[in-house]
Order: sequence, then C-alpha cells, then structure tokens
Amino acid sequence: MLVKICGIKTIEAASVAVQAGADFIGFVFAPSKRKITPKEAAEIAKTIPKSVRTVGVFVNESVENIKSIAELVGLDVIQFHGDESPEIIRELPYQTIKAFSIDQVDAQTINSYPADYYLIDSPIGEHRGGTGKTFNWKLATDLGIDLNKVILAGGLSPFNVQQAIEQVSPAGIDVSSGVETNGEKDHEKIKQFIRNAKG
Repeated sequence: MLVKICGIKTIEAASVAVQAGADFIGFVFAPSKRKITPKEAAEIAKTIPKSVRTVGVFVNESVENIKSIAELVGLDVIQFHGDESPEIIRELPYQTIKAFSIDQVDAQTINSYPADYYLIDSPIGEHRGGTGKTFNWKLATDLGIDLNKVILAGGLSPFNVQQAIEQVSPAGIDVSSGVETNGEKDHEKIKQFIRNAKG
C-alpha cells in the first residue's frame, strides 16, 4: 500500500514520515494553511532519500511556474488539484497525480487524463483538498476506473484507514489533516497512520 503524507512543512515531520515508511512526501504550493515556499520545500527535500518520492501539489498553476518550482525543489511527482486540462499533464516530464473530488467526477473525465495516478478526494471545501471530511468510499469503486491507479484521500486518519483500504483496495492513500493535532503534523499520528495502512 502506497502512503502519501501531504502538507509537510518541517524537516522533523518529513523525517518521521520517511522513517515510518511513507512512499510519498507532499508539499503544497497552492493556497492552503499548509502552503510552503519553494525555498522551504527545497531545504526539506534535501533530507529525503531518493527512495521516497517528493510530490508538489499545485492548483491551476502555469506550466512554467510548475517546472521552475519542480527544478528548484527537485520534485519527482506533480499533483494537479485544480481544473487543469489533460494537455498540461502531457507537457510535463514528471510522474503525475490528478486529483478529482468525488462529487465532480466520472470515468470518462478521469480516463481523459494521462496521469500515473488518480487521487479521489472529498467534495471541495474552502480550498481544494485538506478538508478532513470523509465521503462514501464505496463511490470510488463505482467509477469504473483502474483501482491500481487510484489514491484515496479525504478525511482519512489512523482510525479509519484500514476500513477505507478494505472497502476500496486502492493503490495508495493520502493523508494531511488526519495526522495533525491543532493544525500541525503530529509525529505519533503519522507513525500510527503508516503502520495501520501498511499493516
């Protein structure tokens, strides 16, 4: 089970996630309380081993900006979390994740994107993603898409992640607010989440 810990803002949280077995470390470069500057992300990325992939999360960003941030930080994967067109994905020489909220998606739309992974998230809140709200996970299995390319997100926590995996059997899972306490990454919750997801 691939595990992505998203919204990382400190070297300490990244280190805990890596040591606990995370497969992806996510940096948010879009409007969010977890937003980080490219310079800060680059400092953290230097400490992450090559075996763990770094992901940049963007919302309706230009290809030029994405490329320059990706180069500065040394990103491995680009995650599109906005209304980007399938063409943008084709323009970038990176692995890609395209995020969709469960209330705005169907198989035809998803399959028109040549992404490596499709992230299925809760309905949109104030910002794209990071709402901390769950949705009916069964809906993800009814989309008629390849579950080997699905990353499940939206309200996951150490306490419900096993249930979500059992229901959907996705390729991976993504968490941000579910491993936080008072809006900051909680090292114990990160460890517990990864342990439960991979257990």
